[in-house]
Amino acid sequence: MLEVEALSCPYCGEQIELLVDASGGDQRYIEDCSVCCRPIEVALWVDAQGYQVQVKREDE
Repeated sequence: MLEVEALSCPYCGEQIELLVDASGGDQRYIEDCSVCCRPIEVALWVDAQGYQVQVKREDE
């Protein structure tokens, strides 16, 4: 189940789109911002109601 999430980059603040695959359960991974190319830590939690995505700077 691939979904597109629109989020703000925690470095540059620009709106970015991430492709999220919630069918794999909870996940943590690094994805580079498509605007400033800095590494963003992505956390995905899946539950009965759907999923939640949180992004933060790699150095936090």
